[in-house]
Amino acid sequence: MHQFLIAGLGNPGEKYRDTRHNIGFMVLDKIAESLELSFRQEGKGPRFASADTRIDGNRVIFIKPLEYMNRSGPAVARVLFFYKIPTDNLLVIHDDMDIELGRMKFVRSGGAGGHNGIRSIIQALGTKAFPRLKIGIDRPPPEIPGERYVLGRFDRESRTIVEKVVEKASEAVTVFVRHGIQEAMNRFNGISIS
Repeated sequence: MHQFLIAGLGNPGEKYRDTRHNIGFMVLDKIAESLELSFRQEGKGPRFASADTRIDGNRVIFIKPLEYMNRSGPAVARVLFFYKIPTDNLLVIHDDMDIELGRMKFVRSGGAGGHNGIRSIIQALGTKAFPRLKIGIDRPPPEIPGERYVLGRFDRESRTIVEKVVEKASEAVTVFVRHGIQEAMNRFNGISIS
């Protein structure tokens, strides 16, 4: 039996609900809905909401850090270290402006790529070597700064694609837990949803 930690990134509160930056939260909400789980808030230290279940005998803990995006790391580190989960069994789900809408990409490790949530996690864990599932949100038009773009909401047309991607990503997380990162990369990195 193995333990896994699946962290979806986003900003807490109603103000940021359904924004591009919160796509990690959206994926966890979809998983919770399909597995009939509910998130409970943990209050001491860095705040986060968590839910856990078993998939094929493996314990899987899902967390949403409830500090702002650039302070996601301490909550992820706290849970990872408390349960002594190896970083290979951590999966961080986040938005990525360098990937087009309708695509997702598993990676084994890497730098922050300008993502403040990932930067915070790298700092808190002291390593870049942890798997991620990047969900494409497209690049903003030249007149909109990236920081403003990620805090905006998807338009109606994009929203339909996002719902399909979020559903596919929730399936991809289960594949990661059951079969590992390589199988997840093989099955999901090439697909495009429109």
